[in-house]
Amino acid sequence: MTHILAIDQGTTSSRAILFDASLRMVATAQQEFTQHFPDSGWVEHEVDDLWRTVAETCREVVARAGVEPGDIAAIGITNQRETTVVWDRETGAPVHRAIVWQDRRTAAFCREMQAHEPLVTERTGLLMDPYFSGTKLRWILQNVEGARERAEAGKLLFGTVDSYLIWKLTDGARHVTDATNAARTMLYNIHEGRWDADVCGLLDVPMGMLPEVLDCAADFGTTDLLGKPIPVLGVAGDQQAATVGQACFGEGMLKSTYGTGCFALLNTGEQAVTSSHRLLTTIAYRLDGKPTYALEGSIFIAGAVVQWLRDGLGLIQAASETGPLAERADPQQRLYLVPAFTGLGAPHWDPDARGAIYGLTRGSGPAEFARAALESVGYQTRDLLEAMKADVGPLEGVVRVDGGMSASDWSMQFLSDILGAPVDRPEVLETTALGAAWLAGMKAGVCGGPEEFAKSWALERRFEPGMSTEERDGRYAGWQAAVGRTLTR
Repeated sequence: MTHILAIDQGTTSSRAILFDASLRMVATAQQEFTQHFPDSGWVEHEVDDLWRTVAETCREVVARAGVEPGDIAAIGITNQRETTVVWDRETGAPVHRAIVWQDRRTAAFCREMQAHEPLVTERTGLLMDPYFSGTKLRWILQNVEGARERAEAGKLLFGTVDSYLIWKLTDGARHVTDATNAARTMLYNIHEGRWDADVCGLLDVPMGMLPEVLDCAADFGTTDLLGKPIPVLGVAGDQQAATVGQACFGEGMLKSTYGTGCFALLNTGEQAVTSSHRLLTTIAYRLDGKPTYALEGSIFIAGAVVQWLRDGLGLIQAASETGPLAERADPQQRLYLVPAFTGLGAPHWDPDARGAIYGLTRGSGPAEFARAALESVGYQTRDLLEAMKADVGPLEGVVRVDGGMSASDWSMQFLSDILGAPVDRPEVLETTALGAAWLAGMKAGVCGGPEEFAKSWALERRFEPGMSTEERDGRYAGWQAAVGRTLTR
């Protein structure tokens, strides 16, 4: 068996990527699916869309590669985190659409529960924010007719997307998740490695709904989806999978992924660092029962701001147009776009903030909008790194980047300029799928361990800062002022 299949179930599409035993990409298949916005700040997915697109892309990629199912040693899964699914234990029928990580419908409840945030943070490493699964699950139990009664009777199951996919892949035989996804629910004690009864009680969540928590490389069950039994041996939430795929195994290593949102993770080793600057303490990965922790900063809108330029404003037809368009912007204009379309994440955590743009003149046009949009991602990343420095002291200095937006040379050069630090882009940008594939391949005995995998990491390009300190600090001060005018609290 010479191949590994990675399932990458994301916020706007599902992908299947086939790797060979050397973790080289052989073939890929991708399908987008519809986003649903039933109310302001609400984001949902049809659960059947998630499963259908995963199943179809898995079959498609195997056919495209011309390999036999028997050639596949294992499957690895990586997924959008925090997105919440509740389904019937017997039939698998969802009781509600999946409530997506971006969804802010529980903001009022989170404000009511602020007095309990110290307990939640102490146990789970997270903040009392709508971002996480716990309050989304509570909302479903409170608002779907009969859901709470069925849950308390043991008839409903909860899971993040990985858990639901595994349940479907194994025909309901396994209700499991991994430690990284569990750590994003606001229900899991990251220090003791178990679901926390006190926090579950606080959110009125029946613990019988919750999946068994396994290592990132473990036996998650076997699927006959492709016609032959194939084990699922690796699972990690998308940002943790990218951390693994970037080989950030050393304490102090930092990666930043640019997809729909932006997520920066700093490996803190065996120590679960509690942030004083509203970053998240989370599990980077868990192998052989031993967790490695990370500090995480979460930005809700990164690549999504480019989608907004395309789909909302119609300024571009393809994401690749933004860099060349930004280069033509008037250097005398300094626009600041604060993309708080679904609130602001770290380090502000303001779910009620909404997007704003400052500095408009009669001369502001598509080029200036494009530049402001791309720059907003760099500014937000600096917000995260400044908070990390305040928590742990000086950082290693190099930021490893990945995700679709990292392909933009203009964006990555601005990122290096505004951070005042080197930015390393690897040869393989699909680090999320790569991390999932390596976890599964390692468990299957096809791939080597962390040290061997780290040696395979290869640099495609390093971006060095070229902006003066005076300009860098002046630009960032303008950004901070713009954010200050946008915050609602």
